[in-house]
Amino acid sequence: MQQKHSPNPEVIRNMFSKVAANYDKGNNVLSMGVHHLWRKKLVKLSGAHAGQAVLDCATGTGDLAIEFKKTVGPTGTVVGTDFCAEMLVPAPAKAEARGLDIRFEQADVTQLQYADNSFDISSISFGIRNVGDPVKGLKEMARVVKPGGRVMILEFGQVQLPVFGPLYNFYSEKILPKIGGLVTGQGEAYEYLQKSSAAFPCREEFLALMKQTGDFSEMKFTGLTGGIAYIYQGTVK
Repeated sequence: MQQKHSPNPEVIRNMFSKVAANYDKGNNVLSMGVHHLWRKKLVKLSGAHAGQAVLDCATGTGDLAIEFKKTVGPTGTVVGTDFCAEMLVPAPAKAEARGLDIRFEQADVTQLQYADNSFDISSISFGIRNVGDPVKGLKEMARVVKPGGRVMILEFGQVQLPVFGPLYNFYSEKILPKIGGLVTGQGEAYEYLQKSSAAFPCREEFLALMKQTGDFSEMKFTGLTGGIAYIYQGTVK
């Protein structure tokens, strides 16, 4: 089932191809580096350990794939994929600079080219809201994971805390797109990213999307930094 006003894949691909060169810089400025801590938390909650196989979807410039590779070590394997080839360009050098062997490939999360039960964990960070049919993407992520394995999602949510919520909403609506535009030269992209975050299902509503797949025996979420983002985890049946 597709979401109302679901993103157009070609529009999304084109937008990310334009921000790709300055994507890391934009992320670090806008989140003050906290997004790295969120990714570390996701890897910890996933239960990943040495020797496991991980698929990171919408990997972008490879940050989450790199975090997983540090954990699964030389005996483990990590494949990082993105449907926008330009976003993947910096990823191999980033991994190599850290002495990490990660395979990066172009792939669409709604049509993954990997066999059933190929991985122990699949993940996606800040990507599921940009997928035209997120339920189909979640089904594919579950399909390629072994029974008992985990599907891990990191995504922005909506802050509901009494004082922090309005302050953060003002920042994200009025200031974040302007800073993103200054850093990357692509202000429209950051306006889209803010609006898509504000409209995308979070907490129990996102768990309802996961439930629609019929592929998970257990699902839960963890709030981050007052609800700016959430980690969702599903155990594959």
